[in-house]
Amino acid sequence: MVEAPPNLTRHMVIHTGEKPFTCVTCGKGFGYKLALTQHMRIHTGEKPFSCVTCGKGFGYKLALTQHMRIHTGEKPFSCVTCGKSFGYKSALTQHMKIHTGEKSFSCVTCGKSFSQKPHLTRHMMIHTGEKPFSCVTCGKSFGYKPALTQHMMIHTGEKSFSCVNCGKSFSQKPHLTQHMMIHTGEKPFSCVTC
Repeated sequence: MVEAPPNLTRHMVIHTGEKPFTCVTCGKGFGYKLALTQHMRIHTGEKPFSCVTCGKGFGYKLALTQHMRIHTGEKPFSCVTCGKSFGYKSALTQHMKIHTGEKSFSCVTCGKSFSQKPHLTRHMMIHTGEKPFSCVTCGKSFGYKPALTQHMMIHTGEKSFSCVNCGKSFSQKPHLTQHMMIHTGEKPFSCVTC
């Protein structure tokens, strides 16, 4: 009788469900020795894969590959609806909920629904009053990091928002928006009396 090649024997584990390799620390079973070896890194803290750019270590090669996208800017997962690209498949999956209208994250306080968990987390700060982002210069606190970043421009004098018509710069986007009405002639506010 001819013996099955090692690759076929390893492959058959997928179909049989057999898990002959067991973790001595937590008892979890694995079909492959390599899978057990990788799992053991959770317990040992071993991180054999290092980023050549920043030195951060990873327990899995895939984790390093995904991390490298931070440095390269690679975004291989694209939305077929709007073309926006993402570095992670999970981020694309979350993004797609915007187009499908799926809102699976609901606020337990008011019932408002959101398509993405970070949006719910930010929303919850309305109810809790939490403002975890504080200005180191004046101590003012904000519920959102972008709000703090924009506020910091007041102290640094940075003016990132420029008018495309006249070049005048502003530290806050609402100030630029208001300024643009000079060029467009838009007058959105009217007197309720006359």
